[in-house]
Amino acid sequence: MALWKETNTGTAPTANAPGAAASTPHPREPEKTNVAPLSPDLGRRPAPQRGEARESHISADLTIEGKIVGSGHVSIAGRFKGDVHVDGNVSLEAGARLEGHVKANVVRVGGELLGNIENAKRVELLETGVINGDVKAGSLTVAAGSRMRGQVEFGYEGEARAKSETKGFGNA
Repeated sequence: MALWKETNTGTAPTANAPGAAASTPHPREPEKTNVAPLSPDLGRRPAPQRGEARESHISADLTIEGKIVGSGHVSIAGRFKGDVHVDGNVSLEAGARLEGHVKANVVRVGGELLGNIENAKRVELLETGVINGDVKAGSLTVAAGSRMRGQVEFGYEGEARAKSETKGFGNA
């Protein structure tokens, strides 16, 4: 397929031929369809690569009831009623509300959480955050102005591992 206009003789014009136009290739016009083109310029993100965590977002104008289970990060700006168990991070933005238990690597609370946080590596309670429930985490960061009602256990992640290794060693 030629990218230039052919003459009546079937040969492409050359710049050296007398009276011939310059032989610059003309780009082919894209077909017009009713389907929008898929391009990163339209606000789309490229597909995540293997091993790269994906993020799901619940926007501020949504209210959802159910259960979230899987891998990847979850960001909640609206209201969610149900448990969240992910192999990733959970972020509860200011003004958001989550009613349910959370099990994730890192939990950032800037909104209101009514439920427990279990076995998190790190919990960050931001200044706009409220937790009504128990927290078990490797570390806990609490900002001035935040509120919490419940029991907290943190910093025992290494100790629990050491106890289980000692029990196994003592029985040998």
